Amino acid sequence: MEPMSEELSPFGRVDDDGTVYVTTPDGERMVGQVPDVDKAEAMAFYTRRYDALALEVDLLAKRVASGAVAPDEARKSITKVRAAITDASAVGDFPSLLGRLDSLAPVLAQRTEAKRAEKAKAGEEAKAAKEQMVADAEKLSVGNDWRGGVNRFRALLEKWQSLPRIDRATDDALWHRFSSARTTYTRRRKAQFAQQNEEREQAKAVKEKILAEAEPLATSTDWGPTSGVFRDLMARWKAAGSAPRDVEEKMWQKFRGLQDQFFAARQAANDTENAEFAENQAAKEKLLAEFEPTITPEDDLDAAKVRFRDLLEQWSEIGKVPRDAIRSLDGRLRKLEQSVKSAEDEQWKRTDPEARARAQETASKLTAQIAELEAKAEKAEAKGDTRAAKDHRGAADTYRSWLEQAEKAVVDFGG
Repeated sequence: MEPMSEELSPFGRVDDDGTVYVTTPDGERMVGQVPDVDKAEAMAFYTRRYDALALEVDLLAKRVASGAVAPDEARKSITKVRAAITDASAVGDFPSLLGRLDSLAPVLAQRTEAKRAEKAKAGEEAKAAKEQMVADAEKLSVGNDWRGGVNRFRALLEKWQSLPRIDRATDDALWHRFSSARTTYTRRRKAQFAQQNEEREQAKAVKEKILAEAEPLATSTDWGPTSGVFRDLMARWKAAGSAPRDVEEKMWQKFRGLQDQFFAARQAANDTENAEFAENQAAKEKLLAEFEPTITPEDDLDAAKVRFRDLLEQWSEIGKVPRDAIRSLDGRLRKLEQSVKSAEDEQWKRTDPEARARAQETASKLTAQIAELEAKAEKAEAKGDTRAAKDHRGAADTYRSWLEQAEKAVVDFGG
């Protein structure tokens, strides 16, 4: 056998018949035969195959170095490439290629550990996030946010689905709590809306009854009582609550229209009435201006009484005045009435027989007392007791001043 030419390849040789061998640590291994060509061409054919394997190893090493391939996937690729190298029909430095593959193991181990730590961290974060979501869901489940709660549960569910699974037992337990909370909320929400719908239907029935009562009132001209009835109907309307949305606004507009019809008619009637009342006000003001200066009971009570009766007769014939003028006009009328009444009371006091008799009796008693004191004074003088005489006469003078007042009262009472 012709020895291998070092010029062709340090990792193999070619026989004269074109058989190519590769040199391995375990000895030579035939990789193939290329007959009818020179040895260099035969060797080149198999070294090119090696170059393809070397390129594949190089690309795999770069992908591992850049982190573009996951460790498990990289290991599968390494196993596949290693098998291809071991049985490759090629000529080259296979130990070197295998060594490069072996050098990737520590990198992959480090990557695996980092990935494991990253996964563990992600798992803890996912667990914490899911626990918080469960707490939020359970809080929502006992609340009454019927509109915002639905959107909140939807957002929580979307977030839940985007998170990675954690260990199965914990994940299943948390999901059971989350799902139960959502079910509880949904059932309570449905029950609430069912109750609301029932209440709205009841409110609709009440408001339909109110509308039926309000329709004939819209054309009523019994202004005062009907206004009160409309106030009561409005209170009942508010207390009834809301009817279903598709009819609530229509019913309200109808009720409001009936109210507006009545109150517009009342306002028109009031405007007409107020115009008439304004004329009455002017007439009463003119009447007062005419009578006030002539009703002077302090000068002539009888004449004042006659004038006041004339005033009342004309006053009652005029009729009502605007509400804001009633107090002022009635005040002026009552002032005249009070002046006449006060004069009458004063006159009665002066002509009261009992009062006159009491005044006369008082005067008589004082006269008798004065006479008695004068007699005592004379007796004291006769005895020479000037001090006692002086005291008696002083007392008599005091009684005389009281007598003057009593006699004046008798005169005032017509005595």
